[in-house]
Amino acid sequence: MSTSTSTSATAKTQASAPGRSYLRWRIVDIVVASVLGVAAGLIFLAWNVGYLGPKALLEPLLPGIQGLLDGPWLFAGVLGGLIIRKAGAAIYVELLAAVVSALIGNQWGGFLTLEAGLVQGLGAELVFLLFFYRRWSLPVAILAGAGAALAGGINNLVLWYAGSGPAFTTIYLISTVISGAVIAGALSWVLARGIAATGALDRFGSGREARVRV
Repeated sequence: MSTSTSTSATAKTQASAPGRSYLRWRIVDIVVASVLGVAAGLIFLAWNVGYLGPKALLEPLLPGIQGLLDGPWLFAGVLGGLIIRKAGAAIYVELLAAVVSALIGNQWGGFLTLEAGLVQGLGAELVFLLFFYRRWSLPVAILAGAGAALAGGINNLVLWYAGSGPAFTTIYLISTVISGAVIAGALSWVLARGIAATGALDRFGSGREARVRV
């Protein structure tokens, strides 16, 4: 192979690399995603108990409005996607958080907790995929949070609220999507930018982007 041919091939590889970078996981990606998943799982555990008080207050006011409390269970996938910026990151982090919650124990059982984590992570993942893993703005984060909430909300209606009437279903879905958009979406975006601004994420595109803007 001539030098010119080799140079041309290298240039083509470098030019095409950015388009495929979201498919290639590095060791640091796996490590940080795992840390995020475990940390989120511990937050899930705290919210498994903490939500009971607000739930008892909201349910009698308007059945279905308890969906406003779902956001803290949905943020892991969105945050993971925003920070890692790799295909599958939202599913991985949300599912790992569910694994932590299931292993330590909760009131919903192990299998259903894992199933919920998978569904919620997939809801966020599909939004990032919709933007080809290239857009990480606040609106995209909000949509990802809403996507996780919609997927998780439909799953909850099938498993836990089967036979609910149209009013309950509508109120619950609207409430959980609002919670997902605000807590899992907007707050995760703010948190990701806050972490990136410290320099802790300089090995990630999310960290370098934040440092450049500063």
